[in-house]
Amino acid sequence: MEWPSCLNEYEKLIIRMDTPRVVIDNAVCPTATLVKVDSARKHGILLEAVQVLTDLNLSIKKAYISSDGRWFMDVFHVTDQFGRKLADDSVISYLEQSLDTKEHDFHRPDSAEGLTVLELTGADRPGLLSEVFAVLADLCCGVVDAKVWTHNGRIACLVTVKDKLSGCPIDDDPQQLHHVESRLRHVLKGDHGVCGARTAVSSIPVAHTDRRLHQMMFSDRDYERNSPSAAPSTSPAVSVQNWVEKGYSVVAVQCRDRPKLLFDVMCTLTDMEYVVFHGTIDTDGDLAHQEFYTRHKDGSPISSEAERQRMIQCLQAAIERRATEGIRLELCIEDRAGLFSEVTRTFRENGLLVTRAEVSTKENTASGVFYVASDAAGQPADPKAVDAVRQKIGADYLTVKEEQRPQYRSKAGDDGDEEAQGSGGVGVGLFYLGNLFRRNLYNLGLIKSCS
Repeated sequence: MEWPSCLNEYEKLIIRMDTPRVVIDNAVCPTATLVKVDSARKHGILLEAVQVLTDLNLSIKKAYISSDGRWFMDVFHVTDQFGRKLADDSVISYLEQSLDTKEHDFHRPDSAEGLTVLELTGADRPGLLSEVFAVLADLCCGVVDAKVWTHNGRIACLVTVKDKLSGCPIDDDPQQLHHVESRLRHVLKGDHGVCGARTAVSSIPVAHTDRRLHQMMFSDRDYERNSPSAAPSTSPAVSVQNWVEKGYSVVAVQCRDRPKLLFDVMCTLTDMEYVVFHGTIDTDGDLAHQEFYTRHKDGSPISSEAERQRMIQCLQAAIERRATEGIRLELCIEDRAGLFSEVTRTFRENGLLVTRAEVSTKENTASGVFYVASDAAGQPADPKAVDAVRQKIGADYLTVKEEQRPQYRSKAGDDGDEEAQGSGGVGVGLFYLGNLFRRNLYNLGLIKSCS
């Protein structure tokens, strides 16, 4: 590293201490690439590291997290989306540079400069997304990109727009901006209490859309189960216990493994202002086990039953938001005025509910991914309805795609992991959690024995 001449040795030392140290190792594990991050601990730093990995569509098959004082060390076992070790030198180089950056400004999309970002939250209903796109088309707002999540009867939507005629941000014209907000607020109308409709406008690009959508739905309190379809029996298994001797709240999660699972959990823990001091992430086939030793930012563990239940509900919601069931439809077609309004209206007219969506336009091409179901509970869409939609839009332009999932390997027979297989479920006793804590330190090389 080349240092500015104005820095003295003490200032250089402080910079070295605050800059993460990253090691990427393809030799230790035969089935995964090890990514080791060693850095000064600060709130949100673990989430930043996980975010870098998930942005590259890497699957975290196993991880060990530990901190000592103001330092932390993370070890991630990662594979690509096909379950293979990392072999692309450009990906490895990007990982090293990104994780080794003190300030993670590399997530901010430069291409969004000069555009207007609309944030919409409210009660979901059939056809709502179609109405939103119809309003934007009617007011000559060109959709550059949009991302939509629905969960528990609520919807959160991030839409980046520009004036269709001039190509300028719509917030350059206060009158047009007021008109857009007013119309969208009318479309999103509903109760005006805590869970009422909300619209917000910004000229500042969203640094990370998934991160922002989690924050929007958390603020909208989608974790409160007021939907008949949100049955607790189908929710991810989450338990929270206090380890009084050590002053930790121990959070255990068990659910089906999927891409970005750890990222979703870490977003909510960070938003709830909990710090992870130690943790273990493990997978067995398509089942994920996660344990975290946490304290609030003020250093205290969970202090009430209400707080414990709220954490459980919030973590279940974080996992469920991206696990929305539905048929995946991919769109690629020549862009034209009102296209997304037309596509989503066709879904509505054929009884299909959009549960999740991501669309964008580039030059003269519009593309997107839609997850559709017959209702908010994720009941399978009628194949005849899907075929009717494809015929209306164009079967060559709208295709049915299988969700790409990483390849799973059962870890039966893996070195040293047999002990965890029979004991990793949620609701385990603190005796096991204490053993897991020691195993975590052992795997990080911080103690010589886990017995």
